[in-house]
Amino acid sequence: MTEALKCAVLTVSDTRSLDEDKSGHYLSGALTDMGHQVIAHTILRDEPYDIRAQVCRWVADAEPHAVLITGGTGFSGRDSTVEAIEPILDTTILGFGELFRQLSYQDIGSSTVQSRAMAGLSNNTFIAVLPGSTGACRLAFEKILREQLDSTHKPCNFVNLLMRGDARRS
Repeated sequence: MTEALKCAVLTVSDTRSLDEDKSGHYLSGALTDMGHQVIAHTILRDEPYDIRAQVCRWVADAEPHAVLITGGTGFSGRDSTVEAIEPILDTTILGFGELFRQLSYQDIGSSTVQSRAMAGLSNNTFIAVLPGSTGACRLAFEKILREQLDSTHKPCNFVNLLMRGDARRS
């Protein structure tokens, strides 16, 4: 059994409501199925300062351990999630975006270059920024996050990284 994390899910969309949020519901369900606790699931319009403010509130709190964000990762004028999140990261996990695009290439070919999926750490909180499509969220979760959010995955995982020496969560 994996060590349970407290997680938040944020969907960034100008058009979806929480009821229509298939990607956010998928991520919440996948986390819950692993034994993690989803302590927040919300939707915000693609406004960079609102996105950053919400994530900063979560990161400043002792909870959650992980924040999964879906949406706003493309190149349109309204896609601003990456710009909202990058300034608050203490560490960028470069391999996350690289691996996501490599896996995504098998599904959508060269269109994957338009994905700015990324991940990093902020105040010892793991943050992943994923595309808004449910297929992309499923791919990221099943091929990357499921193992990395499992404390039993060897040789290393994000859970052990987050829990190691973290006094604010004790």
